[in-house]
Amino acid sequence: MLPPVPIHGLHHFAWRCRDAEETRHFYEDLLGLPLVHIVRSDHVPSTGEYCPYVHIFFQMRDGSYIAFFDLGDDVAAAPSPNTPAWVNHIALRVGSIAEVEQAMARLKAAGVEVVGITDHHIIQSLYFFDPNGLRVELTAQSVSDEYMRDAAKTAHGELALWVAEKATLSRHPRHEAGQDGA
Repeated sequence: MLPPVPIHGLHHFAWRCRDAEETRHFYEDLLGLPLVHIVRSDHVPSTGEYCPYVHIFFQMRDGSYIAFFDLGDDVAAAPSPNTPAWVNHIALRVGSIAEVEQAMARLKAAGVEVVGITDHHIIQSLYFFDPNGLRVELTAQSVSDEYMRDAAKTAHGELALWVAEKATLSRHPRHEAGQDGA
């Protein structure tokens, strides 16, 4: 078997948006991510199907992007009916906990409902939904890089424990969708 190709990082995360301008305002004006590229087409390049769209890209400081598709029908992506709202999200890294606090103040001042700041032991996080229903997390690492390197040494063993425990969980009711567990 051939070895895996080295993955250098995230190029972009794409999500459907209801309205490209509303999304631009949120990501560029509120979060400070510049709109840097737009693709407009009537046909999907990978499948050839007819579907007029605009694909908009916002750049993060590390060179990666968050991108959105506006399909021209004013419809946002539907949440998964079998997944609690807190599970599917994109986490964006900021430089410090003070910056998480600053973002929280800015978002609240703009009328965005936020949850946090939440202590996840290795990161401190703020949660909110964008205009498309995508849950966004702004997070800052709160432990040393050495701590993270040490944690990596036990990650496989901890996963094996979860896999063994998971079999017993199937006999218990699942958490209600909408509980804020993360």
